[in-house]
Amino acid sequence: MKIVMFDLDGTLLPMDQDVFVKAYFSELCKKAAPFGYDPEKLIKGVWAGTGAMVKNNGAKTNEDVFWDTFSGLFGEKALADKKIFNEFYANEFDRAKMVCGHTPVAAELIRKLRAAGIKVVLASNPVFPETAQKKRMQWAGVDPDDFEYITTYENSHYCKPNTKYYAELLEKLGYKAEDCIMVGNDVNEDMCAAEIGIKTFLLTDCMINAEGKDISSYDRGGFPELEEYLMQHYDI
Repeated sequence: MKIVMFDLDGTLLPMDQDVFVKAYFSELCKKAAPFGYDPEKLIKGVWAGTGAMVKNNGAKTNEDVFWDTFSGLFGEKALADKKIFNEFYANEFDRAKMVCGHTPVAAELIRKLRAAGIKVVLASNPVFPETAQKKRMQWAGVDPDDFEYITTYENSHYCKPNTKYYAELLEKLGYKAEDCIMVGNDVNEDMCAAEIGIKTFLLTDCMINAEGKDISSYDRGGFPELEEYLMQHYDI
């Protein structure tokens, strides 16, 4: 079985992460303010919930961990308002697309892989709900229906860079690590898949290397180099 796992932000969807986060929070605050959410406190609450998901030990889904933390700061009102946040991801979240780039070759590569009988999985850090994951895939010009699986905060119990995130994904889908390739732009979050035997490719177009790690040992490059790499491993 041949599988290619793709990260989303900075990989299939080009972006400056800091610019995207700023635009995302701006729109979220506009949506939530009429319902009594102070923008500064809201942003701190979302970051607190995200931090809790990153530390998730697997006892609960990331979704439950986020809302446990978020409602701990804002009270039971937050749980009743969950529908407001879901509406945001279905609608106003789209405005953040304006700060993202677009790489047509990403969708083209997905089509080539599928035509060759190779399965593709979206292995994006599951700190967003399914609606938000699929929205950003659409911004990137890729069809969510082309992917065998999409990691979301509803269906995941870990986050990158915890290697249990990758182990859980392999277990759910019945894949062996040696049959998979992980493509991503974040040295810390994506390349750690190699620790459990998954082949990796570092996409350098929007590379993030927060810890300044030596990347000389990684297979790496832009989309032309990625396609050449996949041709070497898979017949596409």
